[in-house]
Amino acid sequence: MMNNCAVRSVLSGVMGGGLGVLMGLFFGALENPIMSEEMTARQQIVYQAKQMGRKSMSHAKTFAVMGLIFSAAECVVEKARAKHDITNSAVAGCVTGGALAAKGGPQATCIGCVGFGAFSVAIEKFMERHT
Repeated sequence: MMNNCAVRSVLSGVMGGGLGVLMGLFFGALENPIMSEEMTARQQIVYQAKQMGRKSMSHAKTFAVMGLIFSAAECVVEKARAKHDITNSAVAGCVTGGALAAKGGPQATCIGCVGFGAFSVAIEKFMERHT
């Protein structure tokens, strides 16, 4: 079942969303209200809870999309090339970085492609040593 690209991609998206929720809760808790001296304790708690919820949803969406695109691209490239090597991660990273940065225009897309591709290769090299 894990050989199916659609199943693998959806599973990666769900897991990415879960990771995004956790990261959003963590980073949302670190933000302090601008006017904390003027707010009561109850107002601060409500503000903090809303911030954490907004951050969690934002991070969950981003990580879910990132996981889905990366997994789908890597699976398709791997099936097309019939090889499992570092090139698949580089191409999938490039596709993912480019897709996430596409709203910023062509220059941002190229920078996202190169940056995420290089990061994917670095992670692949790091994980390769520890297996």
